[in-house]
Amino acid sequence: MSASSLSPAFSRAVASSSRRTLSTSHALLRPCASAYSRAVASRTLSRRHYSQDPKQSPNPTHQTSLGGRDKAALGVFTPLTAALFVATGVGLYFYFQYEKELLQEQRRKEREDQAVGRPNVGGPFTLTTHKGETFTEKDLLGKWSLIYFGFTNCPDICPEELDKMSAAVTKLDAEYGPITQPIFISVDPARDSVPQVARYVAEFHPRLVGLTGDYQTLKATCKAYRVYFSTPPDAKATDDYLVDHSIFFYFMGPDGKFVDAFGKATTEAEVVERVKKEIARWEAETGKKA
Repeated sequence: MSASSLSPAFSRAVASSSRRTLSTSHALLRPCASAYSRAVASRTLSRRHYSQDPKQSPNPTHQTSLGGRDKAALGVFTPLTAALFVATGVGLYFYFQYEKELLQEQRRKEREDQAVGRPNVGGPFTLTTHKGETFTEKDLLGKWSLIYFGFTNCPDICPEELDKMSAAVTKLDAEYGPITQPIFISVDPARDSVPQVARYVAEFHPRLVGLTGDYQTLKATCKAYRVYFSTPPDAKATDDYLVDHSIFFYFMGPDGKFVDAFGKATTEAEVVERVKKEIARWEAETGKKA
């Protein structure tokens, strides 16, 4: 069918329908164009507004994000945590100071208990040295003394203990000088005369002082130092008898008071360390050199 064969009425209908379609399309497009125009205008105004204040961020969301990142960088160190940190430090300081004072007080009490708990060893005596000179308890003052009770006819124990004591004194002399006095006191007055004692002590330390006396004087001295011996009171130098006695030597301080006692099981090194420890304690408490 050709276009020329169409009726005039149909042609007018088609034309009218086309005009309505175009009118409808324009009506639909107008709101979209209006919305687009407003969006463009708003963006233009925003750019103009932000360009007037360069310090203000054009993106509020980005600004909030930066603020959150700054807070994260700070972590949990707030004024409250800082105050708690300082308070904890102060508390720890006073706690350790308190513990230190308790420790010092405990050590002081231990020293007092040690001094109070020491046995009452020693006392007045008057004996004769291996040089024939008088020797009393006052001659012990001002020096550290190691005192051994024995007898010159002792076959083995006395020489071993005197060797140990002499070796300890030699080591102490090398470090402190002659501040430790070795002393030998006989418990066999019948046979240990002054010349006999002189010959005996010469075999040990050169500063070893040998002391002897009569039976009653030696008995009183041994009682003061709590030393046991079994020498017969009426024994003569020509008699054949055995002597049993305590096997240890005493450690006395510069004040003449008892400090410690060393038995046969004590080694030379232990004697030296014990004396050195006591010297250090005494110097710390008195402020004086030994």
